[in-house]
Amino acid sequence: MASTFGASAMTDAFNVAFRIPNLFRRLFAEGAFSQAFVPVLATVKAKQGEAATRTLVDRVATLLLLAVLVTCALGVAGAPVLVWVMASGLQQSPTGFEAAVFMTRWMFPYIAFMSLVALSAGVLNTWRRFAVPAATPVLLNVAMIGAALWVAPWFAGRGIQPIYAMGAGVMLGGALQLGVQIPALWRLGLLPRFGCGWDSLRAAWHDPGTRQVARLMLPALLGVSVAQISLLINTQIASHLTPGSVSWLSYADRLMEFPTALLGVALGVVLTPQLAAAKAAGDAAGYSAMLDWGLRLVVALALPSAVVLLTFAQPLVATLYHYGAFSDRDVQQTTSALMGYGAGLVGLVAIKVLAPGYYASQDIRTPVRIAVVVLVITQLLNIALVPLLQHAGLALAIGLGAVVNALWLLIGLLRRGSYQPLPGWWRFGLQVVSASALLAVYLLWFAGRQDWPELRQQSLWRMGLLAMALIGGAAIYLSALWAAGLRFRQLLRR
Repeated sequence: MASTFGASAMTDAFNVAFRIPNLFRRLFAEGAFSQAFVPVLATVKAKQGEAATRTLVDRVATLLLLAVLVTCALGVAGAPVLVWVMASGLQQSPTGFEAAVFMTRWMFPYIAFMSLVALSAGVLNTWRRFAVPAATPVLLNVAMIGAALWVAPWFAGRGIQPIYAMGAGVMLGGALQLGVQIPALWRLGLLPRFGCGWDSLRAAWHDPGTRQVARLMLPALLGVSVAQISLLINTQIASHLTPGSVSWLSYADRLMEFPTALLGVALGVVLTPQLAAAKAAGDAAGYSAMLDWGLRLVVALALPSAVVLLTFAQPLVATLYHYGAFSDRDVQQTTSALMGYGAGLVGLVAIKVLAPGYYASQDIRTPVRIAVVVLVITQLLNIALVPLLQHAGLALAIGLGAVVNALWLLIGLLRRGSYQPLPGWWRFGLQVVSASALLAVYLLWFAGRQDWPELRQQSLWRMGLLAMALIGGAAIYLSALWAAGLRFRQLLRR
């Protein structure tokens, strides 16, 4: 996408339009809904058996489908208002604002696909079928890549705005993600049966399990809304900065999301149903030990990842994005945003492990209260940082706010006694910090040896240098841990 479109008012329009259905997706799908649904589903499965679990899945699916269909209809009708609320600065370019409204209407039904995908993923993860839910996001990426490579040039040749191809790619990706979940659910005998009549809706609403999901969703909606309000404010601010600012932040966000998803989301997906089952069984020791294991992996993997984003940002951005329409200026602006995100990467990943510690106890209110305060802190940081750093200040504020959020969640678990750290943390922390410091020195040296944007015409050589640097960095980090006495394989096996 960077090569095809670069960073401009039109790419800003797409990113704004894509964020609007994503905002609602995080309310109905993997955000508030998943946080409420998975613990209840795990509890019903553990205490009432599979027949009651199937009934719960059917009734929750019925209500969820109704809610997202109504939301989609309202979203398509109110697209101009939604775009103005999200990014009124796009009106600096009238064609950009109109394009954002058009693509918002085109992509809004995406939340219906993703809400049902979240329901399916919750069921499959509770049955410990992790592979299909983990792999399905690849289909969205494949669809969007295909749209950028083939559909955009086809549109351009027929006088259609090329960026509209990305909206078609998003919708195709949503349909594909839902399609691959259906066989996996069918094999488990858990394919939802949707009720159509009034009696079915009333039975679904009065079911104790769906009532419990709804009760848990209310504070979860507030918690997710807080994060989305922060995103909305940041997008609104970015839309009033230099055209391309929304896109620079989005390109940097893709690189930040790679370790966040690979580490934080993956650990959260695996830990949430197991933490909920441990709570339901009254296994306090097992609950605490699982949290301890997750946090050690966060520190051992997220800290060196943050070092890479902070010290090796320009080589990453130049090698991955610097082709076609993506200019030298785009490289520098995306690099500064990526470094801002990197400052808070450990916090962003840790939240994905710490928050499920509360959700497993069906306590969603505490993370919500923390998120509200962190929202205020983040916006105060924006006031101080954006005038100095422009769009990079927005990224840095998000990163620093995530660190505050993670520390607050950790302190809360320690105070209530839910989490009791196992022995050896001081030594473990010293081992990881020392190895990360050695990694930073190596990467700074390697990054300074080349003018990475100047290697644009030698793309294969640049890719080879990046691979060499990252492989060497991984070898140095793991060797330093081994020399310090930390056996990574033993940590993983715990």
